[in-house]
Amino acid sequence: MSLIEQKNGIFPAVCPLDCPDTCGLLLHKEDGRIVKVTGNPEHPITQGAICNKVRNMTERIYHPERVLYPLKRVGAKGEGKFKRISWEEAVSEIAARYKQLIADHGSESILPYSFYGNMGILSVDGMDRRFFNRLGAAQLQQGICNAAGNTGFKFTMGFGGGTVPEDAAEADLFIVWGGNIVSTNMHMVPIIEKARKRGAKLVVIDVHKNRTGDCADWFLPLYPGTDAALALGMMHVLFDRGLVNEEFMMKYTLGHEQLREHVKEYTPKLVSSITGVPEEDIVKLALMYGQTPRAYIHIGNGLQHHDNGGMTVRTITCLPALTGGWLVKGSGAFKTNGPYGKVNSAALERPDLRPNPDARTVSMNQLGDVLLRLDPPIHALFVYCSNPAVVAPETGKVEQGLMREDLFTVVHDLFMTDTAKYADIVLPATSSFENTDLYTSYWHTYVQLQEPVIPAVGESKSNVETFRLLAEAMGFEEEAFRETEEDMIRAALDFGSNPYLKGVTYEALQDKRFVQLNMEEREHYLERLSTPSGRIELYSGRLAEAGLPPLPTYVPLHEGYDGLNRPGDTAAYPLMFISPPNHSFLNSSFGNVQKLAALEKGPSLQIHPVDAQSRGIEDGDKVTVWNDRGSYIVRAVVTDRMLPGTVVSQGLWWEAEGGRQRANALTPDRLADMGGGATFFSTVVEVRRSQD
Repeated sequence: MSLIEQKNGIFPAVCPLDCPDTCGLLLHKEDGRIVKVTGNPEHPITQGAICNKVRNMTERIYHPERVLYPLKRVGAKGEGKFKRISWEEAVSEIAARYKQLIADHGSESILPYSFYGNMGILSVDGMDRRFFNRLGAAQLQQGICNAAGNTGFKFTMGFGGGTVPEDAAEADLFIVWGGNIVSTNMHMVPIIEKARKRGAKLVVIDVHKNRTGDCADWFLPLYPGTDAALALGMMHVLFDRGLVNEEFMMKYTLGHEQLREHVKEYTPKLVSSITGVPEEDIVKLALMYGQTPRAYIHIGNGLQHHDNGGMTVRTITCLPALTGGWLVKGSGAFKTNGPYGKVNSAALERPDLRPNPDARTVSMNQLGDVLLRLDPPIHALFVYCSNPAVVAPETGKVEQGLMREDLFTVVHDLFMTDTAKYADIVLPATSSFENTDLYTSYWHTYVQLQEPVIPAVGESKSNVETFRLLAEAMGFEEEAFRETEEDMIRAALDFGSNPYLKGVTYEALQDKRFVQLNMEEREHYLERLSTPSGRIELYSGRLAEAGLPPLPTYVPLHEGYDGLNRPGDTAAYPLMFISPPNHSFLNSSFGNVQKLAALEKGPSLQIHPVDAQSRGIEDGDKVTVWNDRGSYIVRAVVTDRMLPGTVVSQGLWWEAEGGRQRANALTPDRLADMGGGATFFSTVVEVRRSQD
């Protein structure tokens, strides 16, 4: 009997959220309905603990506003007026429109827009990719989250994986740099707390004192986008005080002598003037790091969302190479461990089906410009596993693009999101608990299988089903579009090029639900680096060829700090603005769950007392935040949890009735220095008391 057919009981599942933890779950069913979600205590890493978001997942699955059947727009774009239609009508209309667009404008006039609203590999890297490859659609560069940092890490290390949780647990010093792990990687917290009981220390470096900063033994605030300068200042002290491992650098690195000379200019005095960190604290941090044999650096997502994000992560990644930490259990650094679990993407996505392998590629970070200015234009947009009207930069331009009457837009989602309101066709999507899918983690080393626990709610369909139907309607006859989910999972795991996948099979996953990667291979980590030199590249010739500094370097932001001046000395807008995630949402997911929204108490702006006083702003005031890109209205929270000159607005909120509350109305769609990454946090604004 399948899990769906069993009306009562407790069943294994996987958390689908875009989070490093990828928790093992247990779903409690009564009369065929999920009534409770708990953690699976048998999972070796997550061990039964789950976040409040997932604990309230039933409110999302059975939300009264869930889209239950296909819809067709009958009102103006953005008005949110639709009528019910059948799946047959919806698929037929989409296929007919696509065929006509291909005839009139070519296949590259059609653009898929997706990200990882569901982290299931089949949901976002499977039948959907096959469909758009076979269609010959324009290609999307998915750089909105971790592209800049991952690229910077690889320029230094070659291979993208870093220190794994089991090894990090051995550390005596944890430096959490630019990441609020209490909210975004909660299972790292008990690992740290266990180590602290035996004397380990936790240092948190961030722009504002978030929940993780509250837990720290030492919190260091700094100005946004200056993290690379702080790391270079640490290197200056490490070389100057003889706290580097010369033998390790000689054997495993390239460019250590050039770096030694280069960082002489990054004196504590200069770095202090750039970062806002006192000189004595720069020295103290460097000595603490250099004198602790097992020092681990946890690199968060936040610091890569700057103009210099790739170089920043590259620079921090060099620190364990100076001390030899990459050879010490409990040391090294983590940015992402996703590459350990890399599956056979070619077998999943089937790029060989594409008739135009050189099809134009556009950045998801520049969707507004793509829809408004690209020539020849995009005439059709298919959005799934994403909500770009809220999450994309410069949402004002995105909204203008979505308003185009000549843009045929399809949205496949569980809800009538802000984006779906602009759609011509809305298709109901299943939740992850209604699908078969494969999950890997970008932090721990376990692969997991999800099988459907409840039947599809309403007339909702998975991404695999949806794109299989569209392929049939388009007349695609390839066998790839008839493969089952099991076929696709087996193909994904059949990847001899990745030795870490050895022993991870479909049968093993069905039996155990989670299977560990073959981490014995990590013993050869430093012998298998895929940099051109085969070494840790402190000096990168590839960066030089790309026109970027070959050595780790602090590069000032385009907006705000110029490296020595505070924002306001030269900037048109005097305050640096960052918009990190809040505790109860994951990007825009859960923004429509009232219980979680109530916990966050609505959009707010943290502003320093110095900046508030000069503007006549008091705690609780309604304020307008604006720049040349847009504006929005929030509640002021006067606090000294960041340095003067910086304002913080946490969370991505859906648009409210009669109110503008999209933080990304302010953020730029410039691309970061590496990987086509986003620059959300390289933003300057002004704030005033609102008269609205």
